[in-house]
Amino acid sequence: MPAPYYQDELVTLHLGDCREIREWLAADVLVTDPPYGVEWTGIPTSYSRGIQVTRTQAPIAGDHSTECRDTVLEMWGARPAICFGSWKAPRPRGVRHRLIWDKQGMAPGPVRSSFMTMDEEIYVLGDGFPATSPPQRSVITTREPRSLEVRRLGHPTPKPVGLMELLIGRCPPGVIADPFAGSGSTLLAARNLGRRAVGVELEERYCEIAAARLSEQVLDLWGDGAAS
Repeated sequence: MPAPYYQDELVTLHLGDCREIREWLAADVLVTDPPYGVEWTGIPTSYSRGIQVTRTQAPIAGDHSTECRDTVLEMWGARPAICFGSWKAPRPRGVRHRLIWDKQGMAPGPVRSSFMTMDEEIYVLGDGFPATSPPQRSVITTREPRSLEVRRLGHPTPKPVGLMELLIGRCPPGVIADPFAGSGSTLLAARNLGRRAVGVELEERYCEIAAARLSEQVLDLWGDGAAS
């Protein structure tokens, strides 16, 4: 087993295929944004004189179908899980509740179009999520500028850390697993909440982004350059 790509007192990040690197399966709660079969290829970045300008990106690995997502969820079993998705693809089996991420910070959208999607679905699976009064409402709104975050972080679909903190804060206690770690937002959010987390990311360019974000946060937290 290779050494972790990044590790500190709370977070461990592995580079590789989560179907082969299985340390994340020992965690308690799954919180992840998997490829879910929408074949995402680009991001609208600007609009000029009625023309939509799109920056193409390398395809997201495994996004041609829901096979990778479904395999990982089957490996996880019936334990508590939160998983992002889209109405464009079939929902995973066993969904107990569906949340809506309302992206108020998105760009204005195509100049000429009948409709524009500016939300993602979030699926809650398994048991053990604590009941609260009041309960979490099903629509969660964020207002950060999405296109600016994409450019700033260098990842095509970064999740806001605040959103991930809210979701993890609704989870049962224990270690958080993210087998599709991407830019590291889940790992950052878990650590911000004082929770241990383990992540796996297939592509090294994104592992590098996540590790850099985690390292910067450690430096900011301790103020003395201490990072492991």
